[in-house]
Amino acid sequence: MSESAVTDAGEDDPRHEKREGRSIFGRIALFVRQVISELRRVVTPTREELIRYIWVVVGFVAVMMVLVFVLDVAFGWLSQKVFGG
Repeated sequence: MSESAVTDAGEDDPRHEKREGRSIFGRIALFVRQVISELRRVVTPTREELIRYIWVVVGFVAVMMVLVFVLDVAFGWLSQKVFGG
């Protein structure tokens, strides 16, 4: 592996800088630079995408609630039949 990776833009990627010989403050500074570099790559969703994602999550949670409810009722009925009640 090479000592320093190059990003698509052709610049050195700070995530691959050498860590040997760095003091604690140098490692903290490297970490902060890496965090800032990653935050620049974050893409926030549009309002429409965010609403779509919310509905997907709400729908998934609703399906899982129905599934757990059905299994709970089925296992409750089964345990009453097996152990009496």
